Amino acid sequence: MCITFHTFRHWKATVEYAKTKDILHVMRALGHRNINNTLIYTHLVNFKEDEYVAKVARTEEEICELVEAGFEYACEHNGAKIFTKRSKSVRVQLKRAGWDLNPRPQA
Repeated sequence: MCITFHTFRHWKATVEYAKTKDILHVMRALGHRNINNTLIYTHLVNFKEDEYVAKVARTEEEICELVEAGFEYACEHNGAKIFTKRSKSVRVQLKRAGWDLNPRPQA
């Protein structure tokens, strides 16, 4: 078995998504510009369980936004406050947020 940088990157992204259920966080962490590139990491996660979305807040403004959006405080880690809420599927969330999950190829 050969473990490459790409293998480790894929593993880390999958684990990060499984922990946070925040695909946008994983997208930013990987430096992806297209959400579809990040969605490949969700296929290894069991969506049949209760799903929660976790978000990180570092400022008072971010905390207010999360509380207003229905998130509840979960814990603090390295100075960042983590909030969670029960979620629907990732694709439903992204569509509601206006993400195009089927982009057309650029000419």
